[in-house]
Amino acid sequence: MTQLPLLKYVYDRRGRAKAGKQGSVELEIYWNGSRKYITTGVRIAPKNWRRGQVSGCLDALELNAALDALMSKARRAVQEMMDGGVVELGALASILRGRPRCEEQHRTFVDYCRERVEVRKYGKRVDSQERYDRFMRFFVAWGGIVDFGDVTEANIIEMDKVLCARGLKDSSKWNNYHRFLNSFVLDAIGEGLLRRNPYKQVRIDKAKHGGGDKYLTPKEFKLIERVKLPTESLRRVRDLFVFQTYTCLSYTDLAEFDIEQVRKVSGRKVYAGHRAKTGQEYVFVLLEPALRVLERYGGVLPLISNVKYNQYLKALAQHAGIDKPLSSHWARHTGATLLLNKGVNMEVVAKVLGHSSTKITREVYAKLLDETVVKAMARL
Repeated sequence: MTQLPLLKYVYDRRGRAKAGKQGSVELEIYWNGSRKYITTGVRIAPKNWRRGQVSGCLDALELNAALDALMSKARRAVQEMMDGGVVELGALASILRGRPRCEEQHRTFVDYCRERVEVRKYGKRVDSQERYDRFMRFFVAWGGIVDFGDVTEANIIEMDKVLCARGLKDSSKWNNYHRFLNSFVLDAIGEGLLRRNPYKQVRIDKAKHGGGDKYLTPKEFKLIERVKLPTESLRRVRDLFVFQTYTCLSYTDLAEFDIEQVRKVSGRKVYAGHRAKTGQEYVFVLLEPALRVLERYGGVLPLISNVKYNQYLKALAQHAGIDKPLSSHWARHTGATLLLNKGVNMEVVAKVLGHSSTKITREVYAKLLDETVVKAMARL
C-alpha cells in the first residue's frame, strides 16, 4: 500500500516568535523522507496558536477558514499527484496557486507579489489592506524590480534612494515599503523561487521605535477636552480619544476593551489585559476622565472603524485649532508622554503600555517637554 504524504500546519518553524514578535504559519508536506514548507501568509502571536488553529484574536474565524480552504486544496492536489503516479513536492506550491508548473517560468516577481498581497490581505482590517495596496501601487509604478532576477542588493538600494527622495522618514520607509517587499522575498525563498535575501546584506534603517514626536502637549490635549463640537459624531470621537489617552490603549486593544475585566485593587478600578500586537501584558488604573466616558456610554465604548476614527480625528484637531495630523495612535503617545512628564516611574509607564522593557519606552515615549525640564532645573 502506497503511503500518502502527510500534511499539517506548523507554527513558527524557525523559532522567531519571541519577545513579542509574531510567528508564521506554514503548511508542511512530508513524503518519503522529504519535507516541503509552503507559506500561508498567516502571521500571529504565540498566544493565538492553539492546537493547530488560530484562536483568541478578532479575525480568528476568517484566518481558520482560509487555512481550512488551503488544506483542502493541498489534499486534493496531492491525491491528484498520487493518482497520476508522480508526486513532486516542489510543484505543489505552484499547483496551489492555480497554475501548472510549466507556467512558473513566465511569472514575474511582480506577479508573485500581487498573489501574496491577496493572501496577506485576507481577513485584515480595511486600513491594513490599504497599506498593502499602497505598497503595490508604488512598487509597480517604480518598476525597478520586475523579474525574480531583479531582486538584488543594488535594486533594494535604488528603491531606498527613491523613497528617500520623496522625503520619507526611516520609520515610514521601512514600515510602509521595505517591510512588505522583505516579506514577499522571504515567502519566495520559502517556496524555492529565490535563493537568497538581499536584505541580509543591505542595511536599511528601520527606525523601529520612531514616531515618538506624535503626541499632543498638555495644552493641546486640554483644547481637545474642552472644545465645543457641533455634532454628536465628533463628540463621540472626542470621548474615544480622551479614553484612549487616559488608558494608553492602541486602537486594536481599545476595540477589545471589556468592562467585565475591570476589578478593584486598593479601592481603585484596575484593568489588565494582553496586547493584541505582541501578547505582552499591560495594566492600568481607570482614572476619573476615563471612568466618566465609560459612564456616559453605559460601559460600552462607541467604537467605529479605525479608518473612520482617524478621519474624524483630523476634523477634531481642526475644531480645536491644532495643526497636527491627529490619528488614533496619537492618543497612546500622548497618554504615555503625559505620564512620564508627570513624574510617573518609567517601569510603571512601561507596564501600562505593555512594553517588554523600559528601553522601548525610553526610545519611543520619553519626550520631556520644555516646561518639565525648566521645573526640574529650578528645583536644583
